[in-house]
Order: sequence, then structure tokens, then C-alpha cells
Amino acid sequence: MKIVIIGGTGHTGSYLVPMLVTAGHEVTVVTRQERKPYMDHTAWKNVRYLAIDRQEADRKKTFGKQIRKLSPDIVIDMICFTRESAKLLVESLAGEIQHFLHCGTIWVHGYSEQVPTTEMQARKPFGDYGIKKAAIEEWLLAYSRKTGFPATILHPGHIVGPGWIPLNPAGHFNPQVYKDISMGKELVLPNLGMETVHHVHAGDLAQAFFRAIYSHSTATGESFHVVSPGALTLRGYAEAMYAWAGKEPKLKFLPWEKWKKNVSEKDAAATWDHIAHSPNCSIEKARKLLGYEPRYTSLQAVQESVKYLFDNKLI
Repeated sequence: MKIVIIGGTGHTGSYLVPMLVTAGHEVTVVTRQERKPYMDHTAWKNVRYLAIDRQEADRKKTFGKQIRKLSPDIVIDMICFTRESAKLLVESLAGEIQHFLHCGTIWVHGYSEQVPTTEMQARKPFGDYGIKKAAIEEWLLAYSRKTGFPATILHPGHIVGPGWIPLNPAGHFNPQVYKDISMGKELVLPNLGMETVHHVHAGDLAQAFFRAIYSHSTATGESFHVVSPGALTLRGYAEAMYAWAGKEPKLKFLPWEKWKKNVSEKDAAATWDHIAHSPNCSIEKARKLLGYEPRYTSLQAVQESVKYLFDNKLI
């Protein structure tokens, strides 16, 4: 089949594109600028690239038409962030494609209520990103069920993999945390360290997209969580990383108002966003309807990523 991936050289596309090419599909990657994927693979030699500035094309209302002209059977949209952008693309593709897959986020849920959170729980998003992605989901699923448009939404957690810095045990992305842990230094966590984070390896997210394509009848008109088998508390995450580094845990806890004064505004904002959400999502629906089975636990995914950073002297 002819598959178009919008934003296919990012974290997930770096795994997904080789899967699709190896399976015999004709793949076109649409990107703002041609960039090297995170993972090398001979399959990339058989990929067609098409450079389109989506924001500019959306402004001119031409993006959907440009994608339709490629005559795809399947379109995978990895980089849609507004309802209007989704609407412009989807309405251009209606009646023209076999399957449309959209990359969402577990942030559509807002704060956790009953855990593990299922896809059936009411959406109460907060923050610009979560609110906009929830609006896309609401419109896309309603449009799919009303018109029969073959849409599927996959909601990943905190994506990790070799080549980029994973969300750390302090709830932000400063790599110094991993360096401090490796040297056995003290790590200060907010509150009691019992808030949760939920990672997913980019290869597992790619697996979910691949399986959704081959589960067309059960995937269309549905949304799915795509995360590791279990979320981590910040405290449990930190203790496990100390053990992995061969060090005794040295943890200290401070109330949020005191803790945030000891980190940068950027790190404090990232941590607040993550602990306010404290995601803990179920993957039972994806397991049952897509056959999704993650290869990595959260810790395995993070440790692979951190090892890559140390091995390549990136931290």
C-alpha cells in the first residue's frame, strides 16, 4: 500500500518507517525539511521525501490537497496540534483513503482520577497542549463515527529512545539529574515523590501504529493508549536509577513551593506539568483490539536512552 507519514523522521517515525518499508509498503515522508532520522536503517534508501511547511500550507488551506495528490491508501499524521489543522486535512482526504492514523497524547485526560486511566474516562484536559489535542480527538472521532471516515487515534505517553533525553525522575528534562545519580549525589524531589510518569519506547509506539494498520476493522473510530505496561512514581523511578548506576539512593523531599525555588523556571514548569497530570494509563484496550504488547518497561526504555547519552558523551 501507499503510505504517507506526516512528520516521519521524528522519534516514532525513525522506527515506524523501516517497519513499513520492510513489510513492502511504498512510503512517502512529508516533512518541513529533510532531516536525518534518529535510527539508521537501509530501508530509508527506499523512502520518498516531500518537503512541505505545514503551517504555511494550512494558512493557505492547501495542505490537505497536497497530501491527497499523493494518492495514498493510508495517511499517518504525527504532527497535528490544532483542531482546524486536523479538519483541513481530514476533510480533504474523506472518501479518498483506506485508513487515517493520528498521533494524540495521554495529556487529553488532564489530571488522573481513577487509575489506571482507561480510554472511556471523561476528558478534563488542562494546559494548551492537552486542551488542543483533546479537541482534535473529540472532533475526529465524532467525524469518523458520523461519516465513516476511517480514523484511529493513538495516545502515547512520554516518548523515549536512543538519541534524546528522557523525562527524568525529577519530572523534567535536565540531563544533569542522570549525571548526579550516576555519581551518587543527592536528588531532591517535590512533595513525597509519589506522583507518576508514564513512558513509552518509540519502538513500541511504532509497533502500535503498525498493528493498528493491520487491525483496520477494530481500530477505526477508536482511540488507544500506547504506553509501557506500568507507570512509575518519581520516588520509585529515582531509586531504580540509583540501583542501575550501582549507587545507594540519596533522596530528599521538599514541599512544592520550596522545591521549585531550587531549580530553573524551565525545569519547574516542566515538573509541574508532569506531576499535575500524574498519568497512569491502561493498555488493555490496545492489547485486546490491536494485539499491542510493549517490549519495554518504562525503566528499560529510559535506561536504554540514558546509556546512549552516556556512551556518546552527550551528558
